[in-house]
Formats: sequence, C-alpha cells, structure tokens
Amino acid sequence: MEQKKTERAELENKKPLFLKLGLVTVLTFLLIAFEWTTRDVATGSLGEIGDIVMEEEIIPITRQEEVKPPPPPPPQVPEVLQIVEDDVIIEDELQLDDIEARQTTRIEMTQFTFEEEEVAEEEVFVIVEDMPMFRGKDSNAFRIWIAENMKYPREAVEMGISGRVIVQFVIDKTGNLTKARILRGVDPALDREAMRIIQSSPRWTPGKQRGIPVSVMFTFPINFILD
Repeated sequence: MEQKKTERAELENKKPLFLKLGLVTVLTFLLIAFEWTTRDVATGSLGEIGDIVMEEEIIPITRQEEVKPPPPPPPQVPEVLQIVEDDVIIEDELQLDDIEARQTTRIEMTQFTFEEEEVAEEEVFVIVEDMPMFRGKDSNAFRIWIAENMKYPREAVEMGISGRVIVQFVIDKTGNLTKARILRGVDPALDREAMRIIQSSPRWTPGKQRGIPVSVMFTFPINFILD
C-alpha cells in the first residue's frame, strides 16, 4: 500500500511563502547597509566642507600705499608800491639836447621821385618808304640766296614729301632778321629746314620811314620741290 502524505507535510505548497520571506529579508539587509554607508559618508564629509568654507573666508590683508602730499606753492612776494608825495623833487628828469626848433631853423624836405621805366613796344611796319635791302637788292635776292643754300631733308626725299612752307620774320632797325616763325607748315622735316635757312640769313640793310630806321615784317614762302 502507498503511503499518502498529508497536505500539511507537503513543502511544495509553501514554496511561494518561503520566496516572499526570502525577498523581504534581502531587502531589509540592503536598506540597513545603504543607510549605514550614507551616514558615514555624510559625517565624514563635514570636516571637508568646513575646511572649504574656512578657506574661502580668508581675506588677504592689503596695505594702502602712502600718498605724498603735493608740495606747497611758492610764497608770493607782495608788490611794494612807493607813494610819492607831490612836493618830492624827481632827479631823474628827462634831459633834452638843444635841438629844439627855433625861428631861424629851416627844415628842408626832399621829395623822392620814383621813375618807372616804360618799355615802349617797338612799332613794326609792313610797308615803308625805303624797304629793307638784302645785299643791296630787294627781297628777290633773298629768295635766290635761300634756293642756293637750302638742303632738302633726306627723310622728306625718301618719303616723296614736297610743298610750300610760309614763314614770317622781322628785319629790325639794325638789319638783323628776328622773330622768325612758321605760319603754315607742311612736314616737320621741311619746317625745320625752313627755320634753319631763315635764321642763318646775313644782315640786311634796315628799312626807313621818313629817313629813320624802323622794323619791317616780311611774310615769305619757301618752296620745296622734288625733281
């Protein structure tokens, strides 16, 4: 015959109860251990906190620099006023030499006159009674002299440049050729040769108006012709 256990003797039925008791016991030990460690930490850190607070409260001692007061101003010297009475005779009297004007003294005033030099512009004529002469002849002799002494510029020859250069000049009172200039040019090379030959002109016989030498202006063409 099989022996049957009673329901009270079976431990399987009490297994949930033992599990709950075990969990409660473990949790109780954990809570006790946690509270114990936090108290130790809290009590152990009190000294450190106090030390930190004490270190922050330490204030360094500062010394004030001694400020020197400014030097006193120099003493002012009072001005001494001398009060002179009316009856005091002053010895430092201004002495004047005997240079006062008398009835017999005469003062002569010299007037200075400033003479301005007026430069009168020389009158230049175009036509006069006696026209200037070139080597005892008229202006056609000057034309022949130019043709004999003129040098045709090489660059103008190479480029085939020709034409008429019109120049203007003045024969002054002494017969010198002055104030030469180009009225109408053709080419820089021809213009330079025209000025060269005009400015190298010999002296002329000056023109005269009523027997007096005067300056006479000429307008003269110079022809450059290639053969």
